[in-house]
Amino acid sequence: MRMQGKRAVVTAGASGMGRAGARLFAQNGASVAVVDVNAEATAEVVAGIEAEGGKATGIVADLSRPEECRRIIAEAAEALGGIDALWSHAGTPGPTEVEGIDLEQYDFSVALNLTSALVCAGEVASHMRAAGGGAILFTSSVGGLVGSMMSPVYSAVKFGIVGFTQSLAQRFAVDRIRVNAVCPGPVETPMLPFFMNRNVDEAGKEANLARIMAAVPLGRLAQPEEIAHAALWLLSDDASYVTGVALPVDGGYVAR
Repeated sequence: MRMQGKRAVVTAGASGMGRAGARLFAQNGASVAVVDVNAEATAEVVAGIEAEGGKATGIVADLSRPEECRRIIAEAAEALGGIDALWSHAGTPGPTEVEGIDLEQYDFSVALNLTSALVCAGEVASHMRAAGGGAILFTSSVGGLVGSMMSPVYSAVKFGIVGFTQSLAQRFAVDRIRVNAVCPGPVETPMLPFFMNRNVDEAGKEANLARIMAAVPLGRLAQPEEIAHAALWLLSDDASYVTGVALPVDGGYVAR
């Protein structure tokens, strides 16, 4: 029970890696606030956790809006009686273009991937100080460690997450708040086909998948639970001397 008694918030917690994390944290003793824009899916995750004997509450929010980021932290703290752990996981692939880029899509990508992470971290810090410390985890990407030709905007915001991680780890250390990032490689989630297949035909889809698989030394996609286990470790006391780290969980992608 690696998170026994912890009060954890997971954003984008109703599908994919976030869903796996919310369930795993609850199975390891945490009370979990599941935050997502999809109300039906959020309720399903909460019901599943409760059916397994865990404790969870659902909060529906659009985290591309800063006021919603502030609201969900306040509501989670009230519902859980405080906050010890935050997995700021919400994100979107964003536009692929550079020439002729849709700036509304760009602004949305920055708001959801980057601004939401900073605002949620800023809001949660006071609750963690009151608890005597805590742990914040951001989701970056291998695209935040090496540039992505396919998704330069996504890569830019994920590099920004790594910068936040290193900066906030130093800023919050005095408060016993650890700050880390997990950097997934390709993961078999509902977002992956959308990420790979933007603006390409069927032949392009197959070529994209082949290119990605060839770049992963382990030769397969990750499962959401594999990223969730890394998140569990980084947020638990097992990683009590780990802060400022951007941890690749990528099948060897960045080791090439």
